[in-house]
Amino acid sequence: MADQGQSTERAQEEATSASPRGLDRRIEHVVILGANGTMGYGSGALFTRAAPRVSFLARSKEKAEAGLASAIAQVRSATVARRVETGSYDDLEARLADADLIFEAVAERLEVKRPLFERVDACRRSDAIVATVTSGLSIDALAEGRSESFRRHFAGLHFFNPPNVIVGTELVAGRATDPAILEFLERYAARELGREMVRVADRPGFAGNRIGFKVLNEVAQLSEEHGPLLMDRLIGPYTGRALPPLRTIDLVGWDVHRAIVENVYANAPDEAHASLALPAYMRTLIEAGVLGRKSGRGFFAKEGERRLVLDPKRMEHRPIEEIELPELRFIDEIAALHRVGRYREAMRCFAEAEGEHASLARKVIAGYLSYALHRVGEVCEQLGGIDRIMAFGFNWAAPGLLLDTLGARTCAAMMREAELPIPPLLEQALSSGRIETFMDPSITNQGRYFVAG
Repeated sequence: MADQGQSTERAQEEATSASPRGLDRRIEHVVILGANGTMGYGSGALFTRAAPRVSFLARSKEKAEAGLASAIAQVRSATVARRVETGSYDDLEARLADADLIFEAVAERLEVKRPLFERVDACRRSDAIVATVTSGLSIDALAEGRSESFRRHFAGLHFFNPPNVIVGTELVAGRATDPAILEFLERYAARELGREMVRVADRPGFAGNRIGFKVLNEVAQLSEEHGPLLMDRLIGPYTGRALPPLRTIDLVGWDVHRAIVENVYANAPDEAHASLALPAYMRTLIEAGVLGRKSGRGFFAKEGERRLVLDPKRMEHRPIEEIELPELRFIDEIAALHRVGRYREAMRCFAEAEGEHASLARKVIAGYLSYALHRVGEVCEQLGGIDRIMAFGFNWAAPGLLLDTLGARTCAAMMREAELPIPPLLEQALSSGRIETFMDPSITNQGRYFVAG
């Protein structure tokens, strides 16, 4: 009878292990791996809103302490200092013993993340969730070789930087991720962390970076011929984004930009594949240490009071006042209409503006729309998911918002002008004659995206 009782007990333990706790679990202790990096300490600060204990771990305790100092400075909250403890990876096994959630934010390279996950797998509690903040590496590839328990409890939780400001968050399941774990993470991040959650497929770049960095990289490519100052003016805030594209790359970091576009270029050939090839001048300058704001130089720089802009042809920075821009009166007219909330009229002006520079701007925006709509069913099941991550993750006017503001027929005409493929979703709407609202209903404030300037 004793043997039978032991067998029953083992069976119960195995059943419990095979069916992880669902929505009833609590997150009391979060461990941040890579807490000295921008996304590590930013995410760690975010978790202190809900978790009473957060451990910042890095390669050394000093680096973790620096991450804590950065987190406190970023969010200016005393709660961060009260709830965070620091340590190094030497403490990993001890810190993970009672961790409910292990959040990985180390360098965006498989060869860095996977050995760390091997250590985590060996010492994590069997029901602990492991989440990665990767911006587009495969969830399945990251979990390759790990235990069944690890893979069931593993998912992507992709915050956008800085997470205390940008609420859009991608939730990414691997093939083995338990649906109960995914549902818990979605509810926890939405309710406790204030996230705008979007489920996306485990595809290179996921949804936001797949679409957003295609646009950023295309503008970087065009800058070699037209210059960064002109391109940031042409695809500036008036087109539906808080920050111009090249200043965005400088903010993100050229090295991060390279990692994202090279991942997508290598692993997701599609109809716009060429636009995701990293420009050769950027590759050369990255090797020379040009990384954007973090290095003091990118597309833009400062020397004392002098503002500089990169000349990609000369591979040097020049004073901005030396750069003469063409007359771009159409941008001023559109911005003036945005200021008074006449968004449809403003975008009609954009669609009808004459001249090579207006045509170039339309080509990039039409490319954004064509590319985003072609990704429906690939990176997100519905256009609404793409809309929400571009709006709440990138702070860009969502594809659906632009479609509704410009009009479906106008958007199709812009794509034809730019010799771009018309996405099936748009073709179907046009052929049926029943063109309804495209925009996701959760996006209600047009003025937030159509910035005058």
